[in-house]
Amino acid sequence: MSERPVYLTQQGYEQLVEDLNHLKTVLRPKVAQRLHDALAEGELIENAELEDARREQAFIEGRIYIFEQQLRNAIIIEQNQSTAGVVGIGGRITVLEEGMSTPEVYQMVGSAEASPTEGKISNESPLGKVLLGKRVGDKAIVRAPDGDIVFEILEIA
Repeated sequence: MSERPVYLTQQGYEQLVEDLNHLKTVLRPKVAQRLHDALAEGELIENAELEDARREQAFIEGRIYIFEQQLRNAIIIEQNQSTAGVVGIGGRITVLEEGMSTPEVYQMVGSAEASPTEGKISNESPLGKVLLGKRVGDKAIVRAPDGDIVFEILEIA
């Protein structure tokens, strides 16, 4: 995994620490017990439970590694780092998609914390990239397979 910064809000940082702790203290011991029980069953050649437990262990260990790397490279962002009315990481942006009547509000966060369904978009997402550095009244164009999508920036908070 690269050593590039991982932008997180304080809430996102705390959630990542909590998730890592859960993986290490709850899920890791649980899968270790599954492995122990599967090994005790004998017949290792066709032991589906053992194979499943090994896959789960690999998944958990991979998640632990990723979370530890993200925390190591974490940069805590303020709720609003937008300066002088410019879209930045941490800011809330109200946009209106061309042809739509209802504005949408997004918070710009780092990729580790992005959740479009919660209105959190990554600074690395197509929309996030075109919004960065824009001001109120500017238009941001997202290039999509079906054609360009134009957003007008209504407010930056």
